[in-house]
Order: sequence, then C-alpha cells, then structure tokens
Amino acid sequence: MARPPIPETLTNHAGERLDFAFHAGDATRSELLVLGHGVTGHKDRPFLIEMAEGWAAMGLNVLRCSWSGNGESEGEFAESNITKEVADLDAILGKLTAAGFSITYVGHSMGGAVGVRRAAQDPRIKRLVSLAGIVHTRSFADSAFGHLTPGEGLMFDKPGLVLPAAYMDDLHRIESVIDEVDRIAVPWLLLHGTADELVPIQDSRDAVDRATGDVTFVELPGIDHLFAPDGIPQVVKTVGEWCLDRFAGPEA
Repeated sequence: MARPPIPETLTNHAGERLDFAFHAGDATRSELLVLGHGVTGHKDRPFLIEMAEGWAAMGLNVLRCSWSGNGESEGEFAESNITKEVADLDAILGKLTAAGFSITYVGHSMGGAVGVRRAAQDPRIKRLVSLAGIVHTRSFADSAFGHLTPGEGLMFDKPGLVLPAAYMDDLHRIESVIDEVDRIAVPWLLLHGTADELVPIQDSRDAVDRATGDVTFVELPGIDHLFAPDGIPQVVKTVGEWCLDRFAGPEA
C-alpha cells in the first residue's frame, strides 16, 4: 500500500493549530510513527530530531508534533497538562487515520504517559512505544516541581516556562497511569535508562509487571533521561527493528 498523503494542517478539538514535521521513509508503507515529547519540550528538541531522522533512514515514516501551548503550536502553556495532551492526540489520530495511516505512537517522558492513557481506550493506536515514560504522575510532579509555587516558579529554570497550576493539579488528580496499563492490548515496547535521574526506571518496571500480552522492555545501562551519553543509536535501532518486525504482523 502506498503512503497516504500527510495532512497540510493538524488542529486539536479547540481549533488550535498543532505544529508538526514529517520525515519520509518508505513511500510504499502506510505505517506512521507519531512522536510525542515530554513536559516543557517540543518537537524540535535535538534528540527527537535525531531519532526521527534515524527511523526515516530505516524506512519508517515519522511525524513529530508539539502539544498545544508548546513550541510553535497554538494555545497557552499555562493550560498545558496531560489530559489536554491526551485530547490533542485524539484529534491527531482522527486526522491521520482518516487519511489512511496505521499508527505507532512513540512517547518520551510525559509523552509516554499520554500514550498509555490514549492507547488504553483508543484502538487507533496499533503499536505503542514508551521512551523513559512517566507512570506515577503524582510522584513525578512532587519530585520535579514540588519545591516550586504554581504560577511563579520556572520549570527546570527555563525562561518563560512558569509552572502551571493546571499541570500540577492534573498530575495529582491522575495519581498514576498504572491501572490503565491493564487495558493496553497492542504490542508495547518500553525503553528506559538505568541512569535516569528525572523519571525513575522503576516506573517502567512497574508498568511491565502489570502489562500483559506482547510487551518488550529494554533497560539501557548508564543512559539518562535524554538518552545521553550514547543511547540514541541504540534507541533508533531497537525501536526501528521492533516496528519493522510488527509491521509484518496482522495489526499492520
């Protein structure tokens, strides 16, 4: 099957334009990797671009996107939270599956939690990949930002990125996505570095312990949250080969 056309625009349910970039792989494939970033991130973080370029070189079609309120996407960062990003992904999936794509969702960090919440309820995600994915959202929020005052403190000391109250409230309300893991019915690949100081590798271990079905977990010794110092080639190879293997199966 030939690759379907990429939509000219993507918008969420609020009508906010979502910034995205497409990396062309094999033009005969209808499978598409949708790559979602983590908190305070955007689609143009260098390690995400490097991954997308690596997968495209392996023949995989890849779409990087920025959630609303992040990067060049429309919307307010102050309104950013995981629940809104799950809704953003719903809108993205609607447009891409209507065009004819078979979706593999790849989420980094908070984007990993977005993927679990979406895939647990949405059969349009045919394959799921979590890269250093957050599972226990309350613990992450308190560990990373508990010392900050919502509406005042800067997240990771990044200029202009003031901690939204909506973000903290949402992560506390969700508590953890561990109970949603039971509903993941598609092939699932998790990768996590043992030297990740932001999101403990135990998050992924807990998810794997609860998961059933086609689940693969790869621990990356000595690799941190952004897959430094040299983990990106391994991530590209592992994810790429895993996807190509499953594209040949019944869910492609």
